[in-house]
Amino acid sequence: MKGLLNLKSLGLITATAAFMSAPIQAETLRLLTWGGYAPKEVIKDFKKETGISVKVTKSNNEDMISKLRATGGAGFDLAQPSQDRISSAQADFNIYKPIDLNNINAAQIIPSMFEATQKSTTHNGEVYGVPHVWGTSGLVVNRKAAGQVADYTDLCDTSLSGSVSYRLKRPTLIGFAFAMGEDPFAAYNNKSQYQAILNKVEKKLIDCKSNVKAYWSGGDALLNLMRSGEVNAAMAWDAGGWKLNKENKDITFIAPKSGALGWIDTFALPRKTKAEDAAYKWINYVMRPDVAAKITEAAGNFTAAKGSDDYVNETLKAQFKESFSQEAIDNIKWYPPVPAGLEELEGKALDRIKAAS
Repeated sequence: MKGLLNLKSLGLITATAAFMSAPIQAETLRLLTWGGYAPKEVIKDFKKETGISVKVTKSNNEDMISKLRATGGAGFDLAQPSQDRISSAQADFNIYKPIDLNNINAAQIIPSMFEATQKSTTHNGEVYGVPHVWGTSGLVVNRKAAGQVADYTDLCDTSLSGSVSYRLKRPTLIGFAFAMGEDPFAAYNNKSQYQAILNKVEKKLIDCKSNVKAYWSGGDALLNLMRSGEVNAAMAWDAGGWKLNKENKDITFIAPKSGALGWIDTFALPRKTKAEDAAYKWINYVMRPDVAAKITEAAGNFTAAKGSDDYVNETLKAQFKESFSQEAIDNIKWYPPVPAGLEELEGKALDRIKAAS
């Protein structure tokens, strides 16, 4: 009996020792995101502060939807789809769960972006997205050669004949519509009204063809046209304008009077997240202005963190402040979800513009 007790005791001691020597499994946040949005330095500092590890899977909008659709919203704890790709995906595939706004430190977020994202990611009365990284398209201008350009329609000024460029894509249609006093986003759910706006813009862009040096499709091609002086004003993206500004101080990005066109990549909770608390901790951590600045340096785009521009490098800080006053930020036209059928109408308008002599 004594021997049996000794054996039992030995077994208990062995089991206890094995348990105590086994590594403790730290919590891990599985993040489905874009390149540059989770720099190694930020991940390291987050783990140091919270004990939570972050496992990053790089993705894009289509891939995020595909992955979460295949699993019914499982496999990841936090995802970063664009704001116009959430409500429709949720309606069709039920892959996300609502955001508890009480868990978000809203004081860290630029109010206009927080409001815009809530509006565009709401489905059945529930909010599914919080803003993170954003960017815009507007005007890239050589101020010495085309200082009069302040809005999209100024690209049609006769003094700029043969020295303008923009893409034959939907942002051009939308930007010109706003500059012509229309609100295309307000007409999204009325096809006949939207078509009337497209007709007006189509005529304007056909009349403007003599000003166009080239319709750019690749970013490098546009940058080279601006560098060579063949193009003095273009509709393009903010980071491209700032890149040129480093080389030539006469060239920079301008937020148009009628409003730059903005996209926002968000934070969204997959429906079957297993680390929801960690997800909220990550959101609030990376939206601290000093941390957000590190993401801007890595990704090349600014975040919706209030005051983060004060922490980026001096060159980028100066470029941002010159391009975006607070009024210009509040005037950004954020892309809403696109209803079915509109892109077909836009495609036909663009084809007619391209074919016009």
